[in-house]
Amino acid sequence: MTADPAVRSLLGGVGVWSMELRSADRPEVREAAAELDELGFPALWIPGLDGGGVLDDAGHLLAAAPHAAVAVGVLALWGQDPAAVGAHVHELDRAHGRRLVMGFGVSSPHSARAAGQTYGKPLRSVGDYLDRLDGAQHPVPAGRRMLGALGPKMVDLAARRTAGLHPFLVTPDFSAIHRRRVGPAPVIAPHQAVVLDTDPARARAAARQGIGMFIGFPAYQNNLRRLGFTDEDLIPGGSDRLIDAVVAHGSLEVVARRVREHLDAGADHVALHVMGGDPGLPLTQWRELAGLLPVPTPVRDVVPDEAPETVSGPTV
Repeated sequence: MTADPAVRSLLGGVGVWSMELRSADRPEVREAAAELDELGFPALWIPGLDGGGVLDDAGHLLAAAPHAAVAVGVLALWGQDPAAVGAHVHELDRAHGRRLVMGFGVSSPHSARAAGQTYGKPLRSVGDYLDRLDGAQHPVPAGRRMLGALGPKMVDLAARRTAGLHPFLVTPDFSAIHRRRVGPAPVIAPHQAVVLDTDPARARAAARQGIGMFIGFPAYQNNLRRLGFTDEDLIPGGSDRLIDAVVAHGSLEVVARRVREHLDAGADHVALHVMGGDPGLPLTQWRELAGLLPVPTPVRDVVPDEAPETVSGPTV
């Protein structure tokens, strides 16, 4: 699968990933989205959560931010009827132009059971879901959908059947390994947690509060082990070494350096998730992050032939 060429320019080099941009029917959320648009962020990412209302939120954001892409990162496929998803995306395309990017993920057996479905084999489950999306009356275009892929086989599926991948809880090493694996065509758009606080202890505490629970999930642990982390790092909340590797904390210059590391390693876009910011909408931190703009979208034309079988550890 070759990504729609428009997707790279649509997402741009850096975007905002925000739980707070859900509930976009609230006026203050739409006002924040409009400000992010005016600040020049080319993409606004929202989590899919359990799917409830996510496309309604996407519609509110598309209306509030007429120059930005809106990306769902990611929607668990359980309980999401492909025909209904495709029809809703089609309606949003007609109303707001083709600015919506849909990320899908297999989530967990618990998520499948909660939706009354059987988890099965993840690759088969995701492949079957993509088949149903393709067969819907209004298919979600393959060039504007992505997978929350971590493992090599799921990354390969993302490269074949979608525009690319939106991984969570990764380092620039991940971008490097999988760019070599999939070649130049698929989009790699990692989530990057950010704490704009120059006190390391306070910043790490904010990071653990924001993403610490995910370190205990088997899928993330497996991927972190592939990136060179060990049992000493995969403790509840994560070791300092792990937190420093997956969270950019400190000054704006530190965040800029991490973004550049991802892009230099092979990513096309970095979705910045502010943690430990202002209560509610982290407007102060978003305004500070606007100092990174513009971030040019990389051009992928020369890629090493083979990915290494192992890596020595995090680069940060």
